[in-house]
Amino acid sequence: MKAVLLDAASLGEDIDLSPLRERVDQLTVHAATATDERRERLEGARVAIVNKVVLDGELLEGLPELKLICVLATGTNNIDMAAAERLGITVRNVSAYGTASVAQHTLMLMLALANRLPRYQRRVAAGDWGRSDFFCLLSPTTLQLQGKHLVIVGQGELGRRVGELARAFGMRVDYAARPGREDGDSRPALAELAPQADVLSLHCPLTEATHHLVDAALLARLKPGALLINCARGGIVDEAAALTALREGRLGGLGVDSLPEEPPRRGHALLEALAEPLNLIVTPHNAWITPEARARVVELTAENLARPLP
Repeated sequence: MKAVLLDAASLGEDIDLSPLRERVDQLTVHAATATDERRERLEGARVAIVNKVVLDGELLEGLPELKLICVLATGTNNIDMAAAERLGITVRNVSAYGTASVAQHTLMLMLALANRLPRYQRRVAAGDWGRSDFFCLLSPTTLQLQGKHLVIVGQGELGRRVGELARAFGMRVDYAARPGREDGDSRPALAELAPQADVLSLHCPLTEATHHLVDAALLARLKPGALLINCARGGIVDEAAALTALREGRLGGLGVDSLPEEPPRRGHALLEALAEPLNLIVTPHNAWITPEARARVVELTAENLARPLP
């Protein structure tokens, strides 16, 4: 069985690919693949292994020998799923590989925002501490997490793990009903929980129902000074509205690990705002990248390769 990995660089050079090699007769590895290189590289392959390379319907139509697509991620939005089903191509993804890694990153953002780390680092770098009349700086005011209310959107494995870690800090945790699926859901709606939230953390997929879930109206319902964290997908938050709320002091802090366009080659308002004295953190979609999580992606993909095709 011939397999082709189109974007191995997305896993990092330090990750062992031998579990994949052991499951196929031949594995051809490409660090990255441009759009116009996909067809030639996949010709004759029975298996395509991709992370973010787009496999559209037109491409799949021209690959009659392709029988399996293994996605090195949970999201399959880069695959034309309808075309794959029509052509009899099985698509297998991986999930729960980065729970510990992303949960750790989420808590890092929460702790840094609660302690106003971006603003204090800026003040220290500017020499404010050296000019202080006494031993410390007392502004801006920080937020003690113990006793505070964390509202989480997404009660999957990741959302539950974030809740467990937050409870270790003495936080009260509630989960909002999954947007678009509130019927029959006993959990409160996000709009209902928002006025009580000291911290709102997002761990849900990007769908039509969750696009701009946190918009200007929802931000207006949040408790003044609340922290907002998005370690899910760009587009779930209306970033322009969130930035306005942050600048106006209605939002206490904003931490995001994803943007609507990645990489943000055309820039983004949040990246420009990093130059301002705001309680703002933007990380480059790297919540998942611990070596353990990336190695687990390979292990799970090897298991997908081992499973018989329909």
